[in-house]
Amino acid sequence: MVFGQTGQFTDDPYQVSFVTSDLPKFWAAFDSLSVAERNPFETYIGQGSAGVKGFVPYRIINADSLRSMVLQRKKDYEAVRGMEEQIKQKVQEIKPYFYGFKYWYPEAIFPPVYFVMGRFNSGGTTSEEGLIIGVEKLTDLNGLPSLIIHESVHFQQKWPEHETTLLEHAILEGSADFLAELITGIKAGGASNEAYAYGEIHKDQLCREFVARMSEPDIKDWLYGTSGKDDRPNDLGYWMGYNIVQTYFDQVDDKRQAVQHILNLEDFDAFLQESGFLAIYQETVIEKP
Repeated sequence: MVFGQTGQFTDDPYQVSFVTSDLPKFWAAFDSLSVAERNPFETYIGQGSAGVKGFVPYRIINADSLRSMVLQRKKDYEAVRGMEEQIKQKVQEIKPYFYGFKYWYPEAIFPPVYFVMGRFNSGGTTSEEGLIIGVEKLTDLNGLPSLIIHESVHFQQKWPEHETTLLEHAILEGSADFLAELITGIKAGGASNEAYAYGEIHKDQLCREFVARMSEPDIKDWLYGTSGKDDRPNDLGYWMGYNIVQTYFDQVDDKRQAVQHILNLEDFDAFLQESGFLAIYQETVIEKP
């Protein structure tokens, strides 16, 4: 599946649209909570953009779920009030990165970027309508360029039609981090990303565990949550995938062709072999630890 090939998008970086119209609608609903007879977030969702509609499944869920979260975390929502103007200023820094994207991948198509308010469970995602950024999670706009380019990479990627394995998930997420770093120059992970720091410290142990599990669909303890079995942070799969992709990229002479390959992967096992990142562990790890 190729994300985002059903709408009216652009191949011109200058024409990328950034949509913030849902934010004042959210705050209107937020401010009327104590006086409204009906749940005001029904209006926010009902009159929302394609970004809000795309954020409903798995994230907003419905108006009642959003209302419940707002009541629980009113102070946290208040902390990002007024973010709309800051986002508009930051957009001017982000647009040039789309030109960088076109340099590395001339076939790139750019959808609208929607800024919406959700339930603190997603900083960003893609839908068939475009990229969707959860503004309530944006405590630091310095990370916004990397986040938007990361999601733009996902928009270009081909996702497997079958049930995705841990290896495939890790490479898809890790390649989005790697390419976002390549395009923006902003280091993936950064000082605040626990997964990258933890991964480097526990590399040998994690590589052994990953090789034993990478062909399974179970992504627990690697992506989007942990079981609490040890002290690992969330999303170590990003770190693992990044390393696989970086190792491949570093040894290829034609770097633009390498990006083409990364964005159009079909055989992830073959790509892992091309990378060689886990070769020594594949030779020695026979069964799960």
